[in-house]
Amino acid sequence: MTQHIIIADDHPLFRAALRQAVSQAVPDAEVAEVESIKALQAAVEKKPDADLVLLDLNMPGAHGFSGLVFMRGQYPGLPVVVVSGSEDLQVMRRSIDYGASGFIPKSAPLPEITEAIQAVLEGDMWLPEGVAEKLEQTQAENTDFSEKLASLTPQQFRVLGMLAEGMLNKQIAYDLDVSEATIKAHITAVFRKLGVRNRTQAVIAIQQMELDPSDTSLSGS
Repeated sequence: MTQHIIIADDHPLFRAALRQAVSQAVPDAEVAEVESIKALQAAVEKKPDADLVLLDLNMPGAHGFSGLVFMRGQYPGLPVVVVSGSEDLQVMRRSIDYGASGFIPKSAPLPEITEAIQAVLEGDMWLPEGVAEKLEQTQAENTDFSEKLASLTPQQFRVLGMLAEGMLNKQIAYDLDVSEATIKAHITAVFRKLGVRNRTQAVIAIQQMELDPSDTSLSGS
């Protein structure tokens, strides 16, 4: 049976490298490429029974780990492997805490990426050599907020992302092709689920999902 794999990364050259790794791991796989969280949502809605998502944490529409948390909440049976320019242990720790089935550094050689894809498709978790032992010594992240974020519907998640980008209700309504009243209802539901009272608190809350801004290794990821 043909396996379906989604590559979510906004860098064409790295998408090409991931596609090459996929073709080596699963020669007959059907591959979809997307370059934003919005496009990823559309791809998964079209193919909810996909076998694997390779997810870059830094894409348009992503707020750090928010894309990963959303995917795990809405599609718990779909394995997601984080692919990142960061090799920071806390970024790896949080990725696993938030439900990733593996973590592939972008610096990994092609054979290693191929091995990781094969391992996850076989039901295993994959981390770079020696990382699992180090993660056992790091402090687990409080996932309470991630559970609240995961409870959002796809449309509520889109609205929250637009709020975080500073868009007004009428702009969001226009982009999503719905009425302002519908957007207000979504925002009310988002506030209730996240346990916040206003836009400012919602934006601050989703910033908890951001990658550590002091981690300089994220440049170019």
